[in-house]
Amino acid sequence: MTAKPASPQPARAVLLVARREFRTRVRTRSFVIGTAVMILLLAGLVLMQSLLFGRANHSTVGLVGQATALSAPLRDTARSLGRDVEVRDVVDPRAGTEQVRAGELDALVTGAPDALHVTAKGELDGTLRAALVTLVQQQVLDAQFAEAGLDPKQVQQNVAAAGVAVTSLEPVDPQRDQRLALGFVTAFVLYFSLIFFGSAVAQGVVEEKASRVVEILLATVRPWQLLLGKVLGLGAVGLLQLLVIGVAGLGLVEVTHVLPVPGAALGALGAGVLWYLLGFFLYATVFAAAGSLVSRQEEVQGVLTPVTLVIAVAFVVGVNLLVRDPTNTTTAVLSVLPPFAPVLMPGRMAIGAAPTWQVLLAVLLALAAVALLTWLGGRVYAGAVLRTGTRVKLREALR
Repeated sequence: MTAKPASPQPARAVLLVARREFRTRVRTRSFVIGTAVMILLLAGLVLMQSLLFGRANHSTVGLVGQATALSAPLRDTARSLGRDVEVRDVVDPRAGTEQVRAGELDALVTGAPDALHVTAKGELDGTLRAALVTLVQQQVLDAQFAEAGLDPKQVQQNVAAAGVAVTSLEPVDPQRDQRLALGFVTAFVLYFSLIFFGSAVAQGVVEEKASRVVEILLATVRPWQLLLGKVLGLGAVGLLQLLVIGVAGLGLVEVTHVLPVPGAALGALGAGVLWYLLGFFLYATVFAAAGSLVSRQEEVQGVLTPVTLVIAVAFVVGVNLLVRDPTNTTTAVLSVLPPFAPVLMPGRMAIGAAPTWQVLLAVLLALAAVALLTWLGGRVYAGAVLRTGTRVKLREALR
């Protein structure tokens, strides 16, 4: 009578399965290509962010004839309004008009300083319009003061000394838009990782079930050891990819200076790692349990749709809430609930809108949900992984 091979120690069995999954997945072409594509997408987002912010605060203006006397005042006035203006002297008004039409100039200014005419391709930027209007009004006022025998410079000093005192109840973050973009990128990367590697867990379960490899594996390890090993192995693969993408993102931020606060990017990476681990363990066993209910790859999408739909809804709702108001009550409540926390909370943390107590509460609730879903998913997996043929019903698997 042939003796049954001895089962390895539980921890060693889990480690062996995890190592097998990690080595197998890291060496695949899909992992390398997927990581490269994500880095390229991230680079595109960072560069687009840099170009958009740079373009949003910059204008190129051509000055013709008498308007050239306003070169320095225009730059100073626009700078005081928060806009960077590059001034170019244009000799021929027709050539300047063509440059506006071609997009080389944002505006062409002609006429006397107190009666300017502006040519723009479309709608003139509001800040640039305000700067030009201020200059024209100043020229008219100076002329009126001179006629009245007043010193224009003294009047300007008196006007500049007048003002209002403003008290801000909340501190103003000058990098809010950049932090918001960082939160969006973090949410997107986590959404992609959860969907991709969660589906990989389910597909791996179906492949082993369809090829009967799982029957050989379960001859030496227990179902919970096999499930935990797969989750740990694929989780390590996802974590490796996330770190590679995060380090690449930090390098891009450093090169492009799209985020003036490098610590914010580093903090976003740390939050992303934390919530990737929590989110992956929250959903991975559910993906594995769903995959164990079917025996063919053609049926995988059907059982995974409810799980992926939950993650997709969390991503869409989370991004909309981050854009509208990351500090309101609805956003705060959803960000601590386990289904939404892995996508929404790291975005709020990147923006700086999540208090410490909310982050800790979200982590505790996520850990509790991980424990519950791991136990429930383990029962479903153990009850369905050896049953081939037709799709196994959830009730039957739980029995």
